[in-house]
Amino acid sequence: MDCVRAAGQWPVDTVAVAVVDAKGTVVGSYGPQHRPFPLASVTKLLTAYAVLLAVEEGAVEWEQPAGPAGSTIRHLVAHASGLDIRRHRVVAEPGTRRIYSTPGFEVLADAVQGASGIPFAGYLAEAVLEPLGMGASRLEGSPGTGAVSTCADLTRFAAELQAPQLVAPESLAEATRVAFPGLNGLLPGYGNQRPNDWGLGFELRDHKSPHWTGGLSSPEAFGHFGQSGTFLWVDPQAGAACVALTDRKFDQWAIEAWPPFTDGVLAELR
Repeated sequence: MDCVRAAGQWPVDTVAVAVVDAKGTVVGSYGPQHRPFPLASVTKLLTAYAVLLAVEEGAVEWEQPAGPAGSTIRHLVAHASGLDIRRHRVVAEPGTRRIYSTPGFEVLADAVQGASGIPFAGYLAEAVLEPLGMGASRLEGSPGTGAVSTCADLTRFAAELQAPQLVAPESLAEATRVAFPGLNGLLPGYGNQRPNDWGLGFELRDHKSPHWTGGLSSPEAFGHFGQSGTFLWVDPQAGAACVALTDRKFDQWAIEAWPPFTDGVLAELR
């Protein structure tokens, strides 16, 4: 794909991008595919997928109490528990606001760890990373922000998100539908969204504006971006996914560069 070379014009020192079709084939790439990058909040996609597996295995249940009073596993993974964005404090009643919360993912991982008896980093590795052949990926810190991975590894995960083998297709379909519909909230970097739709760990494109994906992205697109200048999106209508990893913190440069890049990818796919 010629369009992926446009990432070379981003104002970053190093960038790696790849586009993966619905069959799991990398149809375009640019940059060092095997260089490790910190994922920041793209970590949440990996953590959420481990939680899907934990639910399927019966280690935890969606409606199991976890976190603040009245909150459940489902509330935590959908950013509806009422926990603050950065601190372990309650700032809203569960199910009333979409508060993007990294502490919520830490509580979520603690619940899986407690139920499984396995440290969460090990559970993530055994349940997700190793089966997908993501040998260069690991969780080094917070289950919300602490993973390190490569573009090559994340293309394997992007393929799994289009044709799931580790979880039932029905589980992934539920995870990529709106959980707790109608909740308003802040999308970091892009302001208040009404509504701020989210699935079970997956941020949903829907009709949000502004947004880090493109104007050609379908409402069904889902994924996540990270403050380390990273993103992963899947667009079911396009039958493709895209991974981008950089060594520059998310800022205005990304707000300006990412949407036209995504539009270029989608236009070439069409």
